[in-house]
Amino acid sequence: MTLLLMAAGSGSRYGKLKQFDDLGPKGEFLMEFAIYDALKNGFDHIVVITKKENTSFLFDHLRKRLPENIKLDVLAQEVTDLPEGCSFSGERPKPWGTAHAVWTARHVINNPFVVINADDFYGQPAYKNAADFIREHKNDNTFALVGYTLKDTLSEHGSVSRGVCKVDGDHLLSVDERLKLEWEGDGVKDHDSGNMYTGDEQVSMNFWICKPSIFDKIESEFRSFLSNEESAKTSELYIPKTVQEMLQAGEIEVKVVPSGGEWFGVTYASDREVAVTHLQEKTDKGQYVSPLWPQQ
Repeated sequence: MTLLLMAAGSGSRYGKLKQFDDLGPKGEFLMEFAIYDALKNGFDHIVVITKKENTSFLFDHLRKRLPENIKLDVLAQEVTDLPEGCSFSGERPKPWGTAHAVWTARHVINNPFVVINADDFYGQPAYKNAADFIREHKNDNTFALVGYTLKDTLSEHGSVSRGVCKVDGDHLLSVDERLKLEWEGDGVKDHDSGNMYTGDEQVSMNFWICKPSIFDKIESEFRSFLSNEESAKTSELYIPKTVQEMLQAGEIEVKVVPSGGEWFGVTYASDREVAVTHLQEKTDKGQYVSPLWPQQ
């Protein structure tokens, strides 16, 4: 089983590259706790998508920590990585988005895989539930989302983006990417649309269980996306949109898998102290060893 971590963000609201911040008790990156949890549940292939200038550093950092039997790929998400026959002549200051980050791994993944953000902590049970799901669902048209409750995923320090889900039982019906969600009074407001949410809604935190069939779908979407060059200068391709289109076309079904644990992340610099405290507490309770890796 493969774990794909998206680590190509610029950390503009955090003030630095948060995916490489030493948040753990012994200076570990937050993504190292995700990798640790995945390995404990049978994952044996780690893929990290990052900026080109960080690939060598990150590969060396992880390779000397991970067991030798764990396959490791660290790939660059590049603006020039386009579908064959496509071109883009405009200015593009940032990567193409999370769906493109996944598509970057198309040449190294040929089995079911989990996609996560490198700057989020998803909780140990999430990886067990994901591994169980992969083992139980071998067919290529059953995907899954590990769901979290909206009110448990907000920041006290500013707005956040979340994929708000419509769910029927354990089936995902739709996911709507909202980019500016924030507490307001007793509810949660989306500042773009003005919509209010109770906070009890299921949301996507980009913990997806995918099959390789998603690569062709992303490429098809990407070709369409690039056909509008003016929009392509600033817009992004998001994983929830790709999954939504596959759902609507009847190409897949998407189950909602319970997370079974807490989530926390680092969007703003002010979130850092909370993350450091959480990781220390979990280590003190014996949920993690310290240092995390014998080779560290």
